[in-house]
Amino acid sequence: MGEIAVRFVLGGLLVSLFAVAGELFQPKTFAGLFGAAPSVAIGTLGIAYWTKGGADVAIEARSMLLGAAAFVVYAATCVATTKSRAIPVWMGAALAWAGWAAVAFVSWRLAGAGA
Repeated sequence: MGEIAVRFVLGGLLVSLFAVAGELFQPKTFAGLFGAAPSVAIGTLGIAYWTKGGADVAIEARSMLLGAAAFVVYAATCVATTKSRAIPVWMGAALAWAGWAAVAFVSWRLAGAGA
C-alpha cells in the first residue's frame, strides 16, 4: 500500500508541476506535452530508484531514451507521409509503424537486451 501512495502523491505532484511549466511557454499546446511524458518518466524513475536502486534506474532511463528515439522516427514519418497526397493514410500509418519497429528493434539489439 505504501508504494501506491507514493506513486499517487509523486505522480500528481510531478504532473501538476510540469503542467504549470507547460503553461509558461508558447504555444499552449506544449502544456499537454509537458504534463504527460516527462512527469510520468521522472516519477517512474524516482520510484524505481527508491525500490530497486541505481543500476535498475540506469537501465530504465536508457530504455526510455531509446524508446524516445523510436518515437521521433515514428512522428517524423507521420509528418512526412501526411504531407504527401500520393501516399494513402493506411500506407503512411504502416510506414510509420515500420519505422518505429525498426528503430526500436535495432536499439533493443544494440543495447544488449536481445542477446
